[in-house]
Amino acid sequence: MVRVLFICLGNICRSPMAEALFRRRVAEAGLAGEIEVRSAGTADWNVGLPAHRGTLDVLRRHGVPHDGRARQVSRSDLDWADYVIAMDGSNVADLRHLDRSGALDGKLYRLMEFGPPNAPLDVPDPYYDGRFDYVYGLVKTGTANLLEMIRNENGLQAGGDHVAA
Repeated sequence: MVRVLFICLGNICRSPMAEALFRRRVAEAGLAGEIEVRSAGTADWNVGLPAHRGTLDVLRRHGVPHDGRARQVSRSDLDWADYVIAMDGSNVADLRHLDRSGALDGKLYRLMEFGPPNAPLDVPDPYYDGRFDYVYGLVKTGTANLLEMIRNENGLQAGGDHVAA
């Protein structure tokens, strides 16, 4: 089982959007039994709350379901995940501060490392500017490319069949 954890600040805008989009991509690829997906936030402000209305609206318009609740990332999450995907540099710094054991070594990325050419390295937080559609476009491309990388690194084919390494 490959485990992917998406991280943003409050776990109500960007990371739940990425979690929902990635989960749908995984299911469409026939890999739901091979890849597990979660999201969390570095801050505890929104623990227990649903995703932001803007995130839920943009996901709904694109037919992507999401019914999760915000939660704060823990050290055990860092051990659990094979890939930790942060939305911005501040999230990376917060995660590195939380990681005292080296659990993130070789598995921490920013989502836009998989984004379109010339895209900003940070996914902007739409909580502050309302640009949920723009963020959706970045997350859509980033999650597609991330899934391809994970499939290639782990020899995953549709239906959960492994390719001999």
